[in-house]
Amino acid sequence: MTAERLLRSHRIDDPDRFRLDSFRCDDTDEIDGDKDDIKAMLARDIEKLADLQKRLYAQNRWAVLVVLQGMDTAGKDGVITHVMGGVNPQGCEVHPFKAPTDHELEHSFLRRPALVLPERGHIGIFNRSYYEEVLVVRVHPELLKRQKLPPQLIGRSVWKERFEDIRAFERHLARNGTLILKFFLHVSKEEQRRRLLDRLEEPDKRWKFDMNDIAERKFWPKYMAAYQDVVRATSRPHAPWYVVPADHKWFARLVVARALVQALDRLDLSYPIVGAGALKEMRKVKRALRAERRR
Repeated sequence: MTAERLLRSHRIDDPDRFRLDSFRCDDTDEIDGDKDDIKAMLARDIEKLADLQKRLYAQNRWAVLVVLQGMDTAGKDGVITHVMGGVNPQGCEVHPFKAPTDHELEHSFLRRPALVLPERGHIGIFNRSYYEEVLVVRVHPELLKRQKLPPQLIGRSVWKERFEDIRAFERHLARNGTLILKFFLHVSKEEQRRRLLDRLEEPDKRWKFDMNDIAERKFWPKYMAAYQDVVRATSRPHAPWYVVPADHKWFARLVVARALVQALDRLDLSYPIVGAGALKEMRKVKRALRAERRR
């Protein structure tokens, strides 16, 4: 299967017709192969990504923002480790978005991401993101009270207005040279149950377990409805959402890697061209360095 065909089935290009229940969490797009074959496919994509990231860094014109969203245990950390682990850490930053601090709640919800956006030549990864404001806060609207908003601004249109703000924010970023890719790692409730059990049963995974993960399972239908609205309202050509089946970790990582490779490749990245004058000076330096060896 070609990369374009694979990604087309998961990139949301027609958000008005998007229905989350039409996406299977255990889908693998009929990709067959043993573990060694799959590892080889991912390794090739990571190698391509590493080369493109070098060009991105050297060219220093574009920034790349990767947004990872998903329910607990969906595999966000694994994607960061296994997909981004091959790029130069000098040009890549990861920012986890946990519950906002009291100081952060004194400001607009878009201030926090604005402070940690990737600079030109860099890849920024948001492990969760500003989308928590229309996911967790929407499922738990009582959290709005902590944000100290004027009461008259919290009405039935608050979520629609936040979607408008997010679209404007992402449109501004895109117009100023930031490539935006957003991934919803779509894990099933049953697979999450198995992964939570793994965390309880394996000593080296217990540190990841959080009792809040169990409490949030009760709100699963509300979260799925919220994710559907998020994708419908904010998947745009300049900031597309990819709905990535995440019950099979290897497949989720493969989709993310291929989406990144394809998007970066389309930027036509290249190393800066050295001018004639500078090249002449470099030749002189090269001759001098070689001459040192003969002394």
